[in-house]
Amino acid sequence: MTASSGGLSPELERVLLGGPRRYTRLEVAARAGVSPDRSQALWRALGFATVGDDEVVFTDADVEAMRMTDRLIDDGVLDQDLETAVARAIGLHMSRLAEWQAELLRALLADHPHLAGTPDEVSALIERLLPRLRHVHDFVWRRHLAANAGRALAAGEQLEERTQVVGFVDLVGYTRMVRRIDEAELSDILERFESLATGLVADHHGHVVKLIGDEVLFVCSDPTDAAEIALSLAEAASADDLLPAVRGGLASGRVLSRFGDVYGSVVNLASRLTSIARPGTVLVNASLAETLDGEPGFRVRSLRSVPVSGFPRVRPAVLRRAAQRLA
Repeated sequence: MTASSGGLSPELERVLLGGPRRYTRLEVAARAGVSPDRSQALWRALGFATVGDDEVVFTDADVEAMRMTDRLIDDGVLDQDLETAVARAIGLHMSRLAEWQAELLRALLADHPHLAGTPDEVSALIERLLPRLRHVHDFVWRRHLAANAGRALAAGEQLEERTQVVGFVDLVGYTRMVRRIDEAELSDILERFESLATGLVADHHGHVVKLIGDEVLFVCSDPTDAAEIALSLAEAASADDLLPAVRGGLASGRVLSRFGDVYGSVVNLASRLTSIARPGTVLVNASLAETLDGEPGFRVRSLRSVPVSGFPRVRPAVLRRAAQRLA
């Protein structure tokens, strides 16, 4: 479904929306066969501003999207009680992707003024690019769907709530660093960190939940994979002259997964462990330390119990390579 696209030429708007604006909100609901209240709830859940009943802002694509959503519910694929929650998750993820792509397009036109030309020429350029972007989107989505479907079908328990290792790794001194470098330098540092983090998580069978500025949140089913990710990221940052040191926290236990994010006390504990870790080190909770103790390649040493926010007492353990001395 489409949102207001103020500032675009009519031709470019048609290209991006897949057709001209034809319908009001009430007309979309009637044509799709759903109630007006439900169509408005979905529209807002997708992250778009409420529009007046007499505003002609919707296209044929909006009508078809509403129909397809209704069919998914009729077929039992989508629970109607979760409809708006699913729409909200899709809207959040797609909004971030669209924001990045719009900035990419702006930079492309700024760096190559000959491409900007007239509004019609810009529209023609974007019309050529859209099928390629859709192809890439579809390819990446299918590959991720295949990987996640394999895990879901092989799992002996529901994926919404299961035992996992949650890991946080963040850049040390990020706030101070931001005050003394310019935006270009900050962008380079974040790009290097994100590239390292996403690559290492993927290489060791983990899953990036989200990148939050100076921090990566990931999950792993295998404790040794999680340990390898955190230690490798700390080592890679230490070896990179342009990156500050990082620190990490890992915790294992029952985790609630919901629409691409993770929740629960284990997530909070991993975050707290990160906040008390020394630069270049990784802390783990007691249950994960017990699991990793004796694993080839790793060494753990329990530290003194400490109070952390939200937890009365926590006894962390420092995780090292087997070849490293546990100071």
